[in-house]
Amino acid sequence: MSEVPEGVDMASRSRGAPRPTATMTLTRDGPEGVEVLLGLRAKTMRAFPNYWAFPGGGVSSVDRAAIEALPALAGPEAASIACIMREMSEELGLVPSGLGAMAMEPSARLAIVADKKQWLPLALEGAFPVERAHIKTLSHRITPPFGPVQFDNAFLHLHLGDWNDVPEIDLEPQTEFTEVMWAKPVDILGRWKAHEIKVAPPVVTLLMEIERTLDRCERDMNKAASDIAERLPGRRSILFAHGVEVVPIKTATLPPADHTNCYLVGDPEGDFVLVDPAVRMREDMEALATAVERHRGNLIAVVFTHSHSDHLADMSLLKEAFDVPVWGSEYTSRSVPCQRILADGEDLKLGRQTWKVLITPGHHPGHVCLFSGAGLVAGDMVAGIGTILIPPQTGDMNEYISQLKRLKGLKPHLVFPSHGPVVAIPDRLMEHYITHRLARHERVLNAVREGTGQLEDIAVHAYADTPDAHPGLALDQTLSHLLALEASGKVKHHQSAWHMEG
Repeated sequence: MSEVPEGVDMASRSRGAPRPTATMTLTRDGPEGVEVLLGLRAKTMRAFPNYWAFPGGGVSSVDRAAIEALPALAGPEAASIACIMREMSEELGLVPSGLGAMAMEPSARLAIVADKKQWLPLALEGAFPVERAHIKTLSHRITPPFGPVQFDNAFLHLHLGDWNDVPEIDLEPQTEFTEVMWAKPVDILGRWKAHEIKVAPPVVTLLMEIERTLDRCERDMNKAASDIAERLPGRRSILFAHGVEVVPIKTATLPPADHTNCYLVGDPEGDFVLVDPAVRMREDMEALATAVERHRGNLIAVVFTHSHSDHLADMSLLKEAFDVPVWGSEYTSRSVPCQRILADGEDLKLGRQTWKVLITPGHHPGHVCLFSGAGLVAGDMVAGIGTILIPPQTGDMNEYISQLKRLKGLKPHLVFPSHGPVVAIPDRLMEHYITHRLARHERVLNAVREGTGQLEDIAVHAYADTPDAHPGLALDQTLSHLLALEASGKVKHHQSAWHMEG
């Protein structure tokens, strides 16, 4: 992302009401204590690919119809419970029954996998029981405003009793999960903290809550679930990785994004920094201050990745809450006073964590990324939503592509962008960016080679494969490609037109 180019009018998008979803936290009494079920989401999934997560999905018209037709579903959260029963039948082949769960008849499950609308008629026929008595609602959580669509998720819970009584899970009929695991919350969190596995952020915080509550409830999961449900934990940290917490800040950035991610980066119990706290409103400053107060570590500095306005703060407002030094690149220091100039390759010791500074110009001079075993704090090198602009005045398309290749070579565990959700499969996204920009580069060059000389006409040729592209942005980015080709000695601007060099 970046500032919207001067003269380009981008219509703002209204944010609709959050869409209802539901997930199921299944637990059992394992040989060494309470275990939780997680599934590894397939790499083809749109949300959280290759992440360990709870089973679940969106509340559909099928689920709303079910609460009218099935009296057993009556009560609070009826649509969410209908949803999770349907999702469990598809994804796990399990049906809540009695104090636990039973395996579903294969023929009924296959019918539902083929067409989810079959769940209700099969339920009405008695193909499987419909029982909600022991399903608890642990909490609700609305997803952060990373994109134009948000979700209101009901976290449901069902304890299945002794592990010997829990049916085996067959994943063969479905495509969402590639494997499942039963494991103690503390063991899952240990692997997550070591960056061995990727766990969906809301799952991480709920597992932390379960582990804390089990300690208070004599390791009894039913008591712990009731305790959590009664307390209904409020706003919780959004943990993208161990040592990376995000707080979205409302900013005037390039749609469809309307927030910039501020990151708390560093040791959760030691020194940490704030990256891009782009606060302009008191409400956001107070939300960020609350996150810092909740953090058990010591805030030592503010870091700005670069000096675009959707990344910088109202410094007087920021200093009301955080009187700490500002760190940034030499170029960024021209826009905001920096008490420490960051250099490419230097290490930032943040408690027990070490983050390497990478100066990655291209999108903007002096752009800073931070890299560690947790992943890459990427600023505006890539985005989790929308696109990245290379401004003709201060950007450099050749350098941007070169730096993308450099970052891809680091093979980060995750990428934490300034706009949008965490990037689960960095290699795939970066390769897409590189391939996409090089292809556009070639289309711009071909247009000039074929005798097209005016910027407007070259942009039409270059964006022929993207008819929905904003005309103003297409002109802006075509000029960036032309300037990069000129710098490479391939084209030249002469007598108000673009020509091949030589």
